[in-house]
Amino acid sequence: MRLDDFREMVRRLADEVPARFLDGIAEIVVSPRTVAHPVRPGIFTLGECVPLPTGQGGEVDAVQSRLVLYHGSFAALAQDEPGFDWRGEAWETLTHELRHHLEWRARRPELEDFDWAVEQNFARQDGEPFDPLFYLDGEPAGEGAYRVEDDVFLERLVTALPPRVRLQWRGRLYQVTVPPEAELPSFLTVEDVADAPEGELVLVLRRKPGLRDLLRPARPTQATVHASEVYFSPDSSDVSNA
Repeated sequence: MRLDDFREMVRRLADEVPARFLDGIAEIVVSPRTVAHPVRPGIFTLGECVPLPTGQGGEVDAVQSRLVLYHGSFAALAQDEPGFDWRGEAWETLTHELRHHLEWRARRPELEDFDWAVEQNFARQDGEPFDPLFYLDGEPAGEGAYRVEDDVFLERLVTALPPRVRLQWRGRLYQVTVPPEAELPSFLTVEDVADAPEGELVLVLRRKPGLRDLLRPARPTQATVHASEVYFSPDSSDVSNA
């Protein structure tokens, strides 16, 4: 999509946003820039909410922002994704950045925490060090379950690693074998489940954080495990996802 056409589409999308959500939005602009992630290939910043100085101290009603969508980043993604949904991605980016602005005005940091969780999940996927509690800043996805973009994390608190773990997913009961070399905390990517999430299904085994975790931060174990379905009722120790 050409830059001018993209600008016009974004203008029309902005017109669909109810006026009450635009309080404090100084402008919504389209930049031709391509903003690539500084270290992760194929990751691009599609938009940004830029806070503007107002000179009115910490007054919530004085918070103003500029929303920027980066046409070059959209174009870079479109090259690698056949059937790229320009309108859908632009709407999602616009509302995402607008939510940043609304949370700043309400002094609520949830979306910034979620963006941090997404960055930590990239680090996990790339085999880099990451905070083992990052997924708790994801979106709730059922009892003991959290979603970070397309990945779902099922949490289990344990005192020691069990040899096997049973879990529920989409109404089915499965069992996985924990690798003998694993240590706590463990992030086990579960394969061979029916109706799997679009991303990864990750079983997180960890103990409750204690003083030793502050003094000696753990480096999580990561492994892939294969699930086998079992055909009896789960007991209270099962990990479940609604």
